[in-house]
Amino acid sequence: MGPTRKPNVCRQLSRRALGFFSRDAGVVQRTNLGILRALVCQESTKFKNVWTTHSKSPIAYERGRIYFDNYRCCVSSIASEPRKLYEMPKCSKSEKIEDALLWECPVGEILPNPSDYKSSLIALTAHNWLFRISATTGKVLEKIYLASYCKFRYLSWDTPQEVIAVKSAQNKGSVLARQAGIQQPVLLYLAVFHVLPFSLIGILEINKNIFGNVTDATLSHGILIVMYSSGLVRLYSFQAITEQFMQQKLDLGCACRWGGTAGTVGEAPFGIPCNIKITDTPPLLFEVSSLENAFQIGGHPWHYIITPNKKKQKGVFHICALKDNSLNENLPVVTASGRVVKKNFNLLDDDPEQETFKIVDYEDELDLLSVVAVTQIDAEGKAHLDFHCNEYGTLLKSIPLVESWDVTYSHEVYFDRDLVLHIEQKPSRVFSCYVYQMVCDPAEEETTNRSCEKE
Repeated sequence: MGPTRKPNVCRQLSRRALGFFSRDAGVVQRTNLGILRALVCQESTKFKNVWTTHSKSPIAYERGRIYFDNYRCCVSSIASEPRKLYEMPKCSKSEKIEDALLWECPVGEILPNPSDYKSSLIALTAHNWLFRISATTGKVLEKIYLASYCKFRYLSWDTPQEVIAVKSAQNKGSVLARQAGIQQPVLLYLAVFHVLPFSLIGILEINKNIFGNVTDATLSHGILIVMYSSGLVRLYSFQAITEQFMQQKLDLGCACRWGGTAGTVGEAPFGIPCNIKITDTPPLLFEVSSLENAFQIGGHPWHYIITPNKKKQKGVFHICALKDNSLNENLPVVTASGRVVKKNFNLLDDDPEQETFKIVDYEDELDLLSVVAVTQIDAEGKAHLDFHCNEYGTLLKSIPLVESWDVTYSHEVYFDRDLVLHIEQKPSRVFSCYVYQMVCDPAEEETTNRSCEKE
């Protein structure tokens, strides 16, 4: 058990007002977050369901903003009731936004336009346009036409806040080709860009003639990750692939001639040609076998997390050293931000007679582990969100969710400072959003304030 001494919020606020932390912005921020953590976890603090809404289109959440109608409508989650930030003009189904990422201003970089210092939404549309949209007004700031030779569908960060990867849908080929037994050699395409301002790195094709019977591929932290149905995962250096196999360097907005066709790179109808075509197997960095291709890499020193490639091992995770594949059962997980997750959870099988963990996440700013636990009562499930001390694993706070929890539905739960948000997908594509905000019991808060004044 760890120490039970609680931080004195009043004392911390007084010290901050007197300038004790003014010389170091990092210390001020850590102090502020420490105060917020103490307020979140104190007994008098409750999380109240302030509003609930339903939608027939997917609902997404990013940094205090809730997106409806395929990102067309943006609502602030900070207010005690929904406050619309913007609503973009209605569009056809072929022009809807299919995926999006929130970009936030980098620290210490000089940017070309004043608007670049504000958050933007990087959005991919159904008709293969890549937009940069103001996160506060919904105005389109930049746009790029990708291509007509494939259907791009997914956005992800290669390097967070710096490099994005746009992945196409998998190429299944025509019905006639499949009936004739003709396989398409190209499985998918990956378009890679630096962000703000957008600059093209290249578009890479994943070809089965090179990688074999590959089932999926993605890009993360400069590593091309290729996956196979057997559970095999292979890693390659994207930089090495780019240097060896790029056919021609392309620049957005510049004239280009490609395959007998001329146009402007990134503008319709020319788009962006696939300029990285691997003609020989690139050098292999690393390979490992994992159940359902579950694989994560990171930390310092480098480690990776896998699930042993056997069905009975589902829910078991191994943390291994990248340098020699050695298993370390006692090693804490180190996040990309350098924080350490020390508490271990065993995934429980669904059992109506016991409480089961459904979602486990780490709130890095407050250094808390959040756990959604569900108890099945007859046909209805009830859930509560628990906050655990990351250092000692002790339970600090439990927040009951007022809505019922059906384990057959898809659920997402976000804990973001003083906000808890639950997004639920029901059958027939009905989506629900439940917003909880932190409140303090006035009577208990007054007692707490009186005790602080005496110190």
